[in-house]
Order: sequence, then C-alpha cells, then structure tokens
Amino acid sequence: MSSPQNPAPDTKRDAPAGAGLAARVDSALARGVTRVTGSALGAYQTAVLRIGLSFTWLFFLLREWPNRHELYGPDGPWSWDMARRLTDDNRAFTALMWSDSGAWFETVYVLAIVSSALLMLGWRTRTMSVLAMIGVLSLQNRSIFVGDGGDNVLHLMALYMVFTRCGRVWSLDARRAARREKAPGTCSGADDRDLTGIVLWTLCGLALLVAQAIGDTRLEWTADGPVPGIGWATVLWGLWAAQGLWWLARRHAPGEPRTVLDAFANLAHNGALLVIMVEVCLIYATAGWYKIQGSRWQDGTALFYPMHIDYFSPWPALSHALASSGTVVLLLSYGTVAVQVAFPFTLLNRRVKNVLLAVMMAEHLGIALTLGLPFFSLAMIVADAVFLPTSFLRRMGALVGRAGNRLPLARRGAVPAPRESEDGAAGTRTLVG
Repeated sequence: MSSPQNPAPDTKRDAPAGAGLAARVDSALARGVTRVTGSALGAYQTAVLRIGLSFTWLFFLLREWPNRHELYGPDGPWSWDMARRLTDDNRAFTALMWSDSGAWFETVYVLAIVSSALLMLGWRTRTMSVLAMIGVLSLQNRSIFVGDGGDNVLHLMALYMVFTRCGRVWSLDARRAARREKAPGTCSGADDRDLTGIVLWTLCGLALLVAQAIGDTRLEWTADGPVPGIGWATVLWGLWAAQGLWWLARRHAPGEPRTVLDAFANLAHNGALLVIMVEVCLIYATAGWYKIQGSRWQDGTALFYPMHIDYFSPWPALSHALASSGTVVLLLSYGTVAVQVAFPFTLLNRRVKNVLLAVMMAEHLGIALTLGLPFFSLAMIVADAVFLPTSFLRRMGALVGRAGNRLPLARRGAVPAPRESEDGAAGTRTLVG
C-alpha cells in the first residue's frame, strides 16, 4: 500500500499574516510618491492664488500711489534711519535699505507694480514670482507698522508662491506652451531657444551680481535668510541657477534629466501647496481659539465695539444699525468664533467644507463693507480659494472665458487646460477639490 503524497502547500494560508498588510502599505506608498512627484496638484487653485494675491497687492500699490512716500518712502514718520536700526536688529530683508535715495525708492516701487501685474497675467511666472516676492518683502519690511493681517497673509503667500507651478493654467505661459506644441517644427527651431527668457535670465543674474557687489545688502550665503543657515544670496542664486538648469535640460537633455527635474519641481509645488493649506488652517484655528479666551467674545459683545469706531466705520449708518440689535451682535460674534474654530475639521467632509467656505467668504465681504478693510478681506478670500473644488473653478473659468470672448478686443482662443500627462487628471478629486 503506497503512502499518500504530501499535499501542495497553500501559499495564501501559510503566508505570514502581516505580509498582505505590508504589501498594501508598500503599494499605497508607491502610489503616493508617484502622485506627488508625477503631477502638480491643484493647478487651478494655485492659479487663483497667483491671480488673486497679485491683484490684491497691485490694487493696493496703485491706490496708495499718491501716499507712497508717506507709507514706505522718505517722507514717512518711520524714517529711513529708524527702519535701518530696526532691520539691523531683526535682520529682515528689504531692498529699500540698500540706499536712501528717492530715485531708488521709486525704482523699487515701480518694479513691485510691474512684477505684480506680470505675475497676475502669468507672464514668466517663475521669474515674476521671485521679483514680486522681493517687492512685497522690500516694501512691507521697510515700514512694518502700517500693515494689517492682510499684509501678513500677502507676506507669507509671496514666499510660498515662489515654489509653486502657478502658471500651468490661466496664464500667458500656458497659452505660449500650447501654441508651441501645436506649431510644427518648433521643438528644434528658433522658438525653442526662448530668446526672451534668456535675456530676462541674464538681466536678473547681472542685477543680482551688482546688488551683491555693492555691499551692505544683507545678501549673505548662510545668515539673515528666510530660514536659519541659508542666506538670501543662497536662495536667490539658487533660484537663478535652477532656472538656467531647467532651460538646459529642456533644450539639450529632454530625456531622463528633464524627467528628474520635473519630478523635483512637482514635489516642491505640492509641498508648497500643502504648506499654504496648513497656513490657512492655522490662521483660522489660532484666531478662533484666541477669541474663545476673550471675555468679550464669551459674552457675545465683541463685535459691538469696532462697529462704533469711526476709523473702522466707512458706512456709519450700516454699522450702527447692525450694532443696535443685541441679537445680531451675539449671533455674529458667536458665529465668527464657531466658523473659525470648526474650519480645519470640516476638511474631513467635502460638502461641509464647501458650505463653510461660502460662509467664510461672506464673512470677509461683510468685514470689508462694515469695517473698511477691503485688502485684508480680499487677501483672506483668495487664501480661502485654495480649498475650492476644481470642478467649480473650471466652470467659473469657462464662464469668464466666454464673457471675455464677447468683448470687442478679446483675443481668439481660450487659455488651455493642464495636460493630462504633466498635471495629472484634471478632474481627479484631491483635498482641495
């Protein structure tokens, strides 16, 4: 009688219990790495940030053009010598401390206007985002006592926007890229040399070299920079060199070097977008929890007092009408605190988040109307827009495009949407939409 043969082992049953879980974790990590390095997420959200923040800063600079000398220039109560002593202490970066001449101040102010306008239009966004950041830091750090919360938001977002690929949609850069792809024979033709970009890159390098050569500009390599151990010279020269390296890879090494650089650019973009989202959540969370600790917010009378300050009452009749009702003041005070505290938690539910976004934007419109803080409100509304759904932004963009095409001077052709291969699926849902 023959002995029975050994049964074949059941690999599924005999496998370690944690092998399946480990495989799923590895697969999820691989998909996550591919997602954050293979596509620039939130293309429409970052485009809204670029347009909105640039418009806010540009509008402010133009409105304050008659008062620019009192705000940031030589005629202000915060004199150049006082600003110099303050920046010597806090080591803040501002190009206005390089010279106390009126001509230099006018040059910086005009450059801030021009760079903001070009960034809003999306022309050479990589370069204009850096120049706009320098303009924001130079003016705001020159006179830090004339700003408000909106200026702080602009200050932070100007730093973060440098690392985003905010010109992928709704920009002149996107239009130029689409036309270059459609035109036959441009991959190796004269247009690929990008003479305008080469001239702009060269001029920026020469300007940076002159600024560092004149001395006393705080363009250090390892000190007085945006983060400890990294100076502004390292940051600015690094951005300048990265732009040149990107052009070389695009023209002479379109294979693996281009893919690697593109992955790093996507990673920087997605990291900066995450930081912006976290920053907005921190702004609301800290504001809400600090309000909870105030006795006036606890008894629901906090909004009564600013509505009776003449400086913050552009429409006194409206402010006094709202403040005359104790119930309205109570509801507005408690509602403000509840919305700000709850907002970070609503990101876990898309529908609730969208409803609360509409409430918060309406709240900022009310602040602009009743308290006379239009730039603060506009900056916060733009910052809130980073959480708007992509489908909503695309519909709004289509409506604006159709309305623009009806204008007599409207140009033919729409600004192209992001391509699937570089930006990922445009309709894919993420945390921002």
